[in-house]
Amino acid sequence: MAEKFVGTWKMVESENFDEYLKALGVGFALRQVASRAKPSLTITMDTDGTITMKTQSTFKNTEVKFKLNEEFDETTGDDRKTKNVMALDKGTLVQTQTWDGKETTIEREVGDGKLIAKCKMGGVVAVRTYVKEA
Repeated sequence: MAEKFVGTWKMVESENFDEYLKALGVGFALRQVASRAKPSLTITMDTDGTITMKTQSTFKNTEVKFKLNEEFDETTGDDRKTKNVMALDKGTLVQTQTWDGKETTIEREVGDGKLIAKCKMGGVVAVRTYVKEA
């Protein structure tokens, strides 16, 4: 089921991302740079089930490796040290990220050749749309 996420995805649309970053506690200057970045996302899966997600942009490159339903550490693009769990729920890849008593979720779905990432923090929702690169 996670195979449908494998590939290289280029961000084509981002809605409400600055508000989401603000809800995370990201400062103004960093939000300005991050909001303008158009990252590409490369997702690969090894035979042992390890999934690698690489995000590359002019702003920052990040990489995480994980197995579904196993906790892993991530230092985010804005330098938060977080604990994460990725789970597959009815075809949606759900990332739960916690740090300093706070929690955010990122739900990723694939359909119609697009990967839609919904970033949720409190009542704030940002939607980022990616299309698969050839």
